[in-house]
Amino acid sequence: MPTYVVTAPQGRLSMQQKERIAADITRVHCTVASAPAYFAQVIFNDVLAGNYFVGGKLLQRLDHVYVHGQIRAGRDGATKEQLVLELMNAVADAAEMPTHCVQIYVVDVPARQIAEYGQLLPLPGDEAEWWDAIPVALRKHMEAIGE
Repeated sequence: MPTYVVTAPQGRLSMQQKERIAADITRVHCTVASAPAYFAQVIFNDVLAGNYFVGGKLLQRLDHVYVHGQIRAGRDGATKEQLVLELMNAVADAAEMPTHCVQIYVVDVPARQIAEYGQLLPLPGDEAEWWDAIPVALRKHMEAIGE
Protein backbone atom coordinates (compact mmCIF):
# COMPACT_ATOMS: atom_id res chain seq x y z
CA MET A 1 0.00 0.00 0.00
CA PRO A 2 -0.34 2.44 -1.69
CA THR A 3 -1.08 0.89 -5.04
CA TYR A 4 -1.43 3.04 -8.13
CA VAL A 5 -2.71 1.52 -11.37
CA VAL A 6 -1.89 3.58 -14.45
CA THR A 7 -4.09 2.82 -17.46
CA ALA A 8 -3.36 4.13 -20.94
CA PRO A 9 -3.89 3.05 -24.53
CA GLN A 10 -1.23 0.58 -25.63
CA GLY A 11 1.75 2.40 -27.07
CA ARG A 12 0.91 5.76 -25.44
CA LEU A 13 3.61 5.49 -22.78
CA SER A 14 7.19 4.54 -23.59
CA MET A 15 9.21 2.44 -21.14
CA GLN A 16 11.15 5.59 -20.21
CA GLN A 17 7.88 7.43 -19.48
CA LYS A 18 6.61 4.50 -17.40
CA GLU A 19 9.81 4.43 -15.37
CA ARG A 20 9.56 8.17 -14.76
CA ILE A 21 5.86 7.98 -13.88
CA ALA A 22 6.53 5.13 -11.42
CA ALA A 23 9.39 7.07 -9.81
CA ASP A 24 7.36 10.30 -9.69
CA ILE A 25 4.24 8.65 -8.25
CA THR A 26 6.40 7.02 -5.58
CA ARG A 27 8.19 10.30 -4.81
CA VAL A 28 4.97 12.33 -4.63
CA HIS A 29 3.18 9.78 -2.47
CA CYS A 30 6.10 9.37 -0.08
CA THR A 31 6.62 13.13 0.23
CA VAL A 32 2.99 14.21 0.60
CA ALA A 33 1.73 11.22 2.60
CA SER A 34 4.91 10.70 4.65
CA ALA A 35 5.07 7.03 3.69
CA PRO A 36 8.13 4.83 3.15
CA ALA A 37 8.96 3.97 -0.47
CA TYR A 38 8.87 0.21 0.11
CA PHE A 39 5.07 0.35 0.27
CA ALA A 40 4.52 2.15 -3.03
CA GLN A 41 3.43 0.01 -5.97
CA VAL A 42 2.82 1.28 -9.49
CA ILE A 43 1.23 -1.07 -12.01
CA PHE A 44 0.70 -0.26 -15.68
CA ASN A 45 -2.24 -1.47 -17.76
CA ASP A 46 -1.78 -1.04 -21.49
CA VAL A 47 -5.22 -1.23 -23.06
CA LEU A 48 -5.41 -2.78 -26.52
CA ALA A 49 -6.96 -0.73 -29.33
CA GLY A 50 -10.72 -1.13 -29.37
CA ASN A 51 -10.96 -1.71 -25.60
CA TYR A 52 -10.85 1.82 -24.13
CA PHE A 53 -14.04 3.85 -24.05
CA VAL A 54 -14.71 7.32 -22.64
CA GLY A 55 -18.22 8.76 -22.52
CA GLY A 56 -19.54 5.53 -24.00
CA LYS A 57 -17.47 5.99 -27.15
CA LEU A 58 -14.27 4.39 -28.34
CA LEU A 59 -11.27 6.50 -27.36
CA GLN A 60 -9.98 7.92 -30.62
CA ARG A 61 -6.93 9.83 -29.42
CA LEU A 62 -4.05 8.40 -27.43
CA ASP A 63 -3.82 11.41 -25.11
CA HIS A 64 -5.57 9.92 -22.12
CA VAL A 65 -4.04 8.45 -18.95
CA TYR A 66 -6.06 7.25 -15.97
CA VAL A 67 -4.48 6.68 -12.54
CA HIS A 68 -6.39 4.87 -9.81
CA GLY A 69 -4.68 4.99 -6.44
CA GLN A 70 -5.66 3.08 -3.34
CA ILE A 71 -4.16 4.48 -0.16
CA ARG A 72 -4.45 3.68 3.53
CA ALA A 73 -7.25 5.70 5.11
CA GLY A 74 -6.48 8.28 7.76
CA ARG A 75 -5.15 11.34 5.93
CA ASP A 76 -6.96 14.66 6.06
CA GLY A 77 -8.71 16.20 3.07
CA ALA A 78 -6.04 18.84 2.42
CA THR A 79 -3.33 16.17 2.23
CA LYS A 80 -5.37 14.09 -0.21
CA GLU A 81 -6.11 17.13 -2.38
CA GLN A 82 -2.40 17.99 -2.49
CA LEU A 83 -1.62 14.37 -3.34
CA VAL A 84 -4.11 14.31 -6.24
CA LEU A 85 -2.90 17.59 -7.72
CA GLU A 86 0.80 16.75 -7.43
CA LEU A 87 0.19 13.30 -8.94
CA MET A 88 -1.74 14.86 -11.84
CA ASN A 89 1.05 17.32 -12.58
CA ALA A 90 3.81 14.71 -12.26
CA VAL A 91 2.07 12.18 -14.53
CA ALA A 92 1.23 14.83 -17.13
CA ASP A 93 4.82 16.06 -17.14
CA ALA A 94 6.30 12.55 -17.42
CA ALA A 95 3.81 11.52 -20.12
CA GLU A 96 4.38 14.80 -21.99
CA MET A 97 0.69 15.63 -22.09
CA PRO A 98 -1.58 18.40 -20.75
CA THR A 99 -3.07 17.92 -17.29
CA HIS A 100 -6.59 17.88 -18.71
CA CYS A 101 -5.73 14.52 -20.30
CA VAL A 102 -4.81 12.93 -16.95
CA GLN A 103 -7.41 11.56 -14.54
CA ILE A 104 -6.40 10.82 -10.96
CA TYR A 105 -8.66 8.94 -8.55
CA VAL A 106 -7.47 8.34 -4.99
CA VAL A 107 -9.51 6.01 -2.79
CA ASP A 108 -9.13 5.37 0.95
CA VAL A 109 -8.93 1.78 2.15
CA PRO A 110 -9.21 1.09 5.90
CA ALA A 111 -5.84 -0.06 7.27
CA ARG A 112 -7.16 -3.29 8.75
CA GLN A 113 -8.47 -4.33 5.33
CA ILE A 114 -4.94 -4.49 3.92
CA ALA A 115 -2.25 -7.11 4.50
CA GLU A 116 1.30 -6.57 3.29
CA TYR A 117 4.56 -8.24 4.16
CA GLY A 118 2.62 -10.84 6.13
CA GLN A 119 0.97 -8.29 8.42
CA LEU A 120 -2.25 -6.33 8.60
CA LEU A 121 -1.37 -2.67 8.16
CA PRO A 122 -1.39 -0.56 11.32
CA LEU A 123 -3.99 2.00 12.17
CA PRO A 124 -2.72 5.57 11.73
CA GLY A 125 -0.50 6.36 14.70
CA ASP A 126 0.45 2.72 15.36
CA GLU A 127 3.21 2.52 12.74
CA ALA A 128 6.16 2.35 15.17
CA GLU A 129 4.69 -0.58 17.11
CA TRP A 130 3.83 -2.33 13.83
CA TRP A 131 7.37 -1.82 12.50
CA ASP A 132 8.93 -3.18 15.68
CA ALA A 133 6.88 -6.39 15.36
CA ILE A 134 8.28 -7.18 11.90
CA PRO A 135 11.26 -9.59 11.91
CA VAL A 136 14.60 -7.87 11.38
CA ALA A 137 15.42 -9.78 8.18
CA LEU A 138 12.11 -8.72 6.63
CA ARG A 139 12.65 -5.10 7.70
CA LYS A 140 16.04 -5.10 5.96
CA HIS A 141 14.43 -6.53 2.83
CA MET A 142 11.71 -3.86 2.89
CA GLU A 143 14.18 -1.04 3.40
CA ALA A 144 16.33 -2.27 0.48
CA ILE A 145 13.43 -2.04 -1.98
CA GLY A 146 13.98 0.86 -4.32
CA GLU A 147 17.61 1.47 -3.40
